[in-house]
Amino acid sequence: MTLLFVVVTVALSFVISMALALMLNSKIRGARLLRSIMMIPWVIPTVISGLLWAWIYANPYGLLQYVIGVLTGGQVTGFGILNNQETAIWGVIIVALWKQIPLITLLLLAGMQNVPEDILEAAKLDGANYLQCLFKIIFPFMRSVIAVTVSLSIIDNFKQYPLFATLTNGGPASATTTLAVLSYDEAFVNYNYGSGAAVTTVWLLLMVVVVFLFNAVFHKKGD
Repeated sequence: MTLLFVVVTVALSFVISMALALMLNSKIRGARLLRSIMMIPWVIPTVISGLLWAWIYANPYGLLQYVIGVLTGGQVTGFGILNNQETAIWGVIIVALWKQIPLITLLLLAGMQNVPEDILEAAKLDGANYLQCLFKIIFPFMRSVIAVTVSLSIIDNFKQYPLFATLTNGGPASATTTLAVLSYDEAFVNYNYGSGAAVTTVWLLLMVVVVFLFNAVFHKKGD
């Protein structure tokens, strides 16, 4: 479950953030205002974000249930995304994306704005289209920024505990019990400190291995 959460969240946050960064880098009107608004989810404390989304997801009186009821004419009721073993993890992933995308977008945008304009102009004069400029110039110049940003995202999601604690607490039926949740429960709920320490060690080693493998594969493909 930990790897599923990390891989899906990191992949989706990178793709969505890159798309937003490309949009903001296109000098659209109101880009500065949009960047300021985007940072609101990131500056809100994680626990507060979890409580806010717990209210949105609440069944049967949450905002999500209300919207679904309106869209379906009241035919769909009792929709509890956090109460279903198959959908609970996706509910947490949505909140994690909402929380993390703003910062990742700004990091990628900062790296994107350091791409030399003269090289892009020269490529366009030589007949390069947008996708060619993107994959042959922009992305290669952003390699270091992408590597650091994705590595930070992997670490951040591996140690994600507050969202799980406020939204599901590992439930329902342990469907969202990640290593972070398990280590806390073993050490501070079951008072089994040895087991908690063992889980924490595995958790830390797994995180280091994943970050190392990502950087090894990423840099190898760039050679």
